[in-house]
Amino acid sequence: MTDALKRLSDEGVAIWLDDLSRKRITSGNLAELIDQSHVVGVTTNPSIFQKAISHGDGYEQQLADLAARKVTVDEAIRMITTADVRDAADILRPVFDATDGQDGRVSIEVDPRLAHETTATVAEAKQLAWLVDRPNTLIKIPATKAGLPAITEVIGLGISVNVTLIFSLERYRAVMDAYLAGLEKARERGLDLSKIHSVASFFVSRVDSEIDKRLDGIGTDEAKALKGKAALANARLAYEAFEEVFSSERWAALDKAQANKQRPLWASTGVKDPAYKDTLYVVDLVAPGTVNTMPEATLEATADHGVVTGDTVRGTYEQARAELAAVEKLGISYDEVVQLLEDEGVEKFEASWNDLLKSTEAELSRLAPSEA
Repeated sequence: MTDALKRLSDEGVAIWLDDLSRKRITSGNLAELIDQSHVVGVTTNPSIFQKAISHGDGYEQQLADLAARKVTVDEAIRMITTADVRDAADILRPVFDATDGQDGRVSIEVDPRLAHETTATVAEAKQLAWLVDRPNTLIKIPATKAGLPAITEVIGLGISVNVTLIFSLERYRAVMDAYLAGLEKARERGLDLSKIHSVASFFVSRVDSEIDKRLDGIGTDEAKALKGKAALANARLAYEAFEEVFSSERWAALDKAQANKQRPLWASTGVKDPAYKDTLYVVDLVAPGTVNTMPEATLEATADHGVVTGDTVRGTYEQARAELAAVEKLGISYDEVVQLLEDEGVEKFEASWNDLLKSTEAELSRLAPSEA
């Protein structure tokens, strides 16, 4: 069942699971995926926690204890989510040790309501790193304009970061620049750069969802022929940018100081259109030094029938450029699409967080002990 997953790993793709819940931890399922399915990391986001806490089991006792302590709903959510991340980090610790800190990582996101506030994002990142208190944590910071200086500051403090919600090539280059600036700050502070890690989460499927919708609206044969091409083209050109930045003179100086490359992470890799093969954003984005974080259904599909044929990214850059240019030529603005996706991404995570606040508050009220 896992031959394709092993081949993926052998090609230099780190397989991370894009999901976490207390049941997954306590049932032994996460440990099993690490042992049998080559999973070497976990990512979370507000939507994942909203689903887990609202519909999952295993949280009742902690919620009852929090209700008895009369904590605020914000504190309750942070106590619950950091507990899950801490436990998952402990399960992944052997992988972390075996890979010298590169994998065995668990990501936790700053409060999405702070996406446009630099100072608050930095403060929240520091608080989360302190709360989880595990060396194999990655603090997720969105790649908004306000997020970029926060990334530099947090990396500069020696805290490892997963930069999330990257959709555009221009913003991705800004993210890599923010990471390098952070490493330079850390070096000035005398910190050990070999202990600082980062991934840059480049979102894939949502690009096709939005551009395909517009191609359908145009409706010509030429437009239909471009469906399902933009997301892969965008991600492949992101890898080209990664190769360029991490072979620069600026990087060479940091490399000498034992710094780690910021790996590209393919996020949102579950296929949204049932017309596409369900392993599309896995087998067509194979390149060394990348991470692919998959929902469990995509992980299982890849294990079951994924065909890994080696590197499917390098050597495709000219074709990728031509495909994005063809989309633009039809009147679909790349810049408009990627900005829309970023805005929607922030809004979706904020909506999930607000739903989580409401459902948790209801549970705290229900479980609050009645006064004698």
